Amino acid sequence: MSSTPTPGATVASVSSRRWLTLVAVGLAQLMVVLDATVVNIALPSAQGELHFSDGDRQWVVTAYSLAFGSLLLLGGRVSDLIGRKRTFLIGLVGFALASALGGAAPTFEVLIAARALQGAFAALLAPTALAVLTTTFTVPKERARAFGVFGAIAGAGGAVGLLLGGVLTEQLDWRWNLYINVFIAAVAVVGTLMFVPNVLRTGPRPRLDVPGTILISGALFGIVYGFSNAVTEGWDSPLTWGVLVAAGILLIAFVVWQTQAKHPLLPLSVVLDRNRGAAFIAVMIAGAGMFGIFLFVTYYMQTSLGFSPIQTGLAFLPMIGMLVLAAQISTNFLLPRLGPKIMVPFGMAFGVVGMLLLTRLDLDSSYAANVLPALMVLGLTMGTIMPAAMQTATLGVDRQFAGVSSAMVNTSQQVGGSVGTALLNTIAATVATDYVANHLPPSDLVVAQAAVTSYAAAYWWDAAIFAGGAVITALLFRRRGQGVSLTSGHAAADSVKDAEPVVVH
Repeated sequence: MSSTPTPGATVASVSSRRWLTLVAVGLAQLMVVLDATVVNIALPSAQGELHFSDGDRQWVVTAYSLAFGSLLLLGGRVSDLIGRKRTFLIGLVGFALASALGGAAPTFEVLIAARALQGAFAALLAPTALAVLTTTFTVPKERARAFGVFGAIAGAGGAVGLLLGGVLTEQLDWRWNLYINVFIAAVAVVGTLMFVPNVLRTGPRPRLDVPGTILISGALFGIVYGFSNAVTEGWDSPLTWGVLVAAGILLIAFVVWQTQAKHPLLPLSVVLDRNRGAAFIAVMIAGAGMFGIFLFVTYYMQTSLGFSPIQTGLAFLPMIGMLVLAAQISTNFLLPRLGPKIMVPFGMAFGVVGMLLLTRLDLDSSYAANVLPALMVLGLTMGTIMPAAMQTATLGVDRQFAGVSSAMVNTSQQVGGSVGTALLNTIAATVATDYVANHLPPSDLVVAQAAVTSYAAAYWWDAAIFAGGAVITALLFRRRGQGVSLTSGHAAADSVKDAEPVVVH
């Protein structure tokens, strides 16, 4: 005869499995993040085999980011409505099948469809992974450690993708950049079935805000598409501005609707909380800043230093090591003592320093003396910002909105990356064109120097982005004692209260 588990048994059950839950969640997060970059290195090989044009090439990346970015809030809300474990499993299986389809793609059109499906299922996975983490780790000290690991994965995924993409493309075939997800997802599915608890909902089942979902999905699609179009078509394109203006109108309509909807998709209190809003902004700025690190440094190492794809990926490993170390130190020791008001702006300040170091790179620079120190500082940057911002963004949210709040973290990162891509790429392209025009006739040396000069301009703007982030987050985050502390008894009580629904394995 079955009986409802006692609260003590529930806590013990969750306690014994939560670190293995982190492994399953971490694998899913790694898969989602690295898939945004792993395909980039495979593009030339895929283009040669499937015979698509340079103009069509960007859609292999854009199809993923459009579906992912526009459906994130819906994905987060779905996990609130039908349960975290069920949503997580659907996302994992769907992502694996979409990856297999892309790996076996016989034509360009099938590859694009598969990438869009990957993005759609990633929009289920990413917020659900963070929501599972938020509701699983309720003890403040363990929560900090778990978010340190998760934040490190989120920050390092892009660099891991570059390394993995280089190895798979050089040693096997470009298709393995997609097939690899099937194996990662399979391990994550087994881990989820065994270790992620089922949480049985108590009370009335909430409803989906259909008008709000349509409005915000359209707005996010417009933002990501508009900035992506600016990269390829330029800022003078009517389509770029038309889509961005439409996205702005939809966003305003969404905010107005949320103030009167009976079952709002994103209660404005989730966003307007001062600490949480500052954390979302921090994630967005970090997303914009990371673009400058990976894209331009990757180009510099391959074109100016002559690195192979594998060498380029390996060159980022020290940055990942520093990121992981910084994430653990900041979340376990510094954040509980200093709070996000100090930690996040300091992380932004490190970003300024790292970008300024990159501005000094020229054709005679070396990896060890010039590139490596900058990457180490930037690893410190991301390891300080991301875990602190993620933990703060999801702290104290009502359990029924944990999924959509987690989705806002991913949405902020995605929008930041899209904005950073468009702005920095446009700046770099303009500077390179002007440099060549002022140094006629163009030679190989002039073209090479134009590229390095354009990267430096992007780094200067990236430094300005981080500097602005330092000021904004220092002003917005509350002082310690003004809000719920990350390790206070109130936070712990809120977390325990959030975990009250019955847990069944």
